[in-house]
Amino acid sequence: MRTRPLKVALLGCGVVGSEVARIMTTHADDLTARIGAPVELAGVAVRRPDRVREGIDPALITTDATALVKRGDIDVVVEVIGGIEPARGLITTAFEHGASVVSANKALLAQDGAALHAVADQHDKDLYYEAAVAGAIPLIRPLRESLAGDKINRVMGIVNGTTNFILDKMDSTGAGYQEALDEATALGYAEADPTADVEGFDAAAKAAILAGIAFHTRVRLDDVYREGMTEVTAADFASAREMGCTIKLLAICERATDGASVTARVHPAMIPLSHPLASVRGAYNAVFVESDAAGQLMFYGPGAGGSPTASAVLGDLVAVCRNRLSGSTGPGESAYAALPVSPMGDVVTRYHISLDVADKPGVLAQVATVFAEHGVSIDTVRQSGKDGEASLVVVTHRASDAALTGTVEALRKLDTVRGVASIMRVEGE
Repeated sequence: MRTRPLKVALLGCGVVGSEVARIMTTHADDLTARIGAPVELAGVAVRRPDRVREGIDPALITTDATALVKRGDIDVVVEVIGGIEPARGLITTAFEHGASVVSANKALLAQDGAALHAVADQHDKDLYYEAAVAGAIPLIRPLRESLAGDKINRVMGIVNGTTNFILDKMDSTGAGYQEALDEATALGYAEADPTADVEGFDAAAKAAILAGIAFHTRVRLDDVYREGMTEVTAADFASAREMGCTIKLLAICERATDGASVTARVHPAMIPLSHPLASVRGAYNAVFVESDAAGQLMFYGPGAGGSPTASAVLGDLVAVCRNRLSGSTGPGESAYAALPVSPMGDVVTRYHISLDVADKPGVLAQVATVFAEHGVSIDTVRQSGKDGEASLVVVTHRASDAALTGTVEALRKLDTVRGVASIMRVEGE
């Protein structure tokens, strides 16, 4: 066994970074045995050097992250600071000065993953990022290694714990959106500004990463259709229950039927209670993968938090350190397929549309005519009302998103339609 330690630079020492440092210390002997050499925390870059960090030698603390990654004796840089800059510059500098990188930075990888992989390849270094998607759940490595010989057709999952907690609470207690969000905030599941979670930005970044790996195609954040969940109501859940469904914020990446293109999207959707994703409760994550040979697989577990995310980071650290010892590198970017990313209008699925309409004869016929004119076939219709006002709920057969959008625009122009109360996609059937 090699006795000279592999040196690790840690960028960021917040909730995740402090757990990484703690595990490196408390599990040092196990890590040494698994890697084949000791690992040594050589420096920790932080913004607030005066903060007490239990278990970390104060001599390791620095505010000069650039100098740390430029040292030349660093074997692996672990980046858990998040954001685009300075993370992007620091990772690039690390590669240029001989270090491999382990990152948990979903936003950066979704935006600039191809460029970072190119720099890593140029300098013959590793870029690993299991912790960027779904926390502790082993997902990226199975997709790009275990399933490397298979053809993946669809990846659909719950990849944000905050939104799943909120929707689960709305479903199980009948709470409204704001009430469920307030509870999530009080319990520490939601940030003071929950926009990235509830508007789907976080999930969209993860969808871009998953789609790129699954389909061997470069998919950037801008390619992902995104729709938040702030408009989901208790009435939507009531309608979902009548259909034997629940509502989840889903990240869906899929290959077209003819295999010639891919799509990536994030939005709330109704899914049948019989689907495995419907039973994912609280702040947990789960990803459902469909492939030609393996069939259907589901990966489930805690998707965020210091310890779960640190577990994924340490798994990558072990793999990268083993590669350093053997003089090799692991899988890099695989984008050989270079499939086009189709717009949301090409997506085909079912829809649940709730309309507020006038309660008088002929309304249903008018509505049905609009659907027919746009090529959207109706599966079921439910109508209720009194005192001149009525609610009309239409569930369609499969249709393109473009056709559905045209249908809704035409419905809004009908004098008998007072408003479109809700539009929800129906997935997982």
